[in-house]
Amino acid sequence: MRRLIGFACEGESLAATLDKAPGTTGLLIVSGGNEIRSGAHRGMAMLAQNLAATGTPVFRYDRRGVGDSTGDNGGYLTAEPDLIAAAAMFRAQAPHITRMIGFGNCDAASTLALFGRSAGIDRIILANPWVIEPTDDLPPAAAIRARYAERLRDPRSWYRMIRGRSICANW
Repeated sequence: MRRLIGFACEGESLAATLDKAPGTTGLLIVSGGNEIRSGAHRGMAMLAQNLAATGTPVFRYDRRGVGDSTGDNGGYLTAEPDLIAAAAMFRAQAPHITRMIGFGNCDAASTLALFGRSAGIDRIILANPWVIEPTDDLPPAAAIRARYAERLRDPRSWYRMIRGRSICANW
């Protein structure tokens, strides 16, 4: 059975969904970026439904400023209070849970890696953790150097250069 839940976090209201099940290991799904708790194309909602049907309780929430939650989305580096509040609410709503697993994709994975322990999460599953913040729209310097080296080894690039055209055509 699925239940909608609201709870507080630093003066804001967070929205969550609990897929109830009798299992003692629960899964806390942490959404990343601006993705809402249902996930892309309801993927996380369907995952939660399927896991609950096999006995695993699942809790999903929208962090501050995302989806149905109020406040400003400050990104994954400011999401520790949200994660702590969500884990506490999950345990309150499913007191039979003895072990909590956190699952996150992209910057949600980074949130779990950084703050999962302080939220009392026992184990984490990280998918594609976010490890850097972009500084501009350019590719990394190593990619630029590799691309120039590739073009300089191409005889067609030399022909274009002799004719006064860019050797980085089709970048």
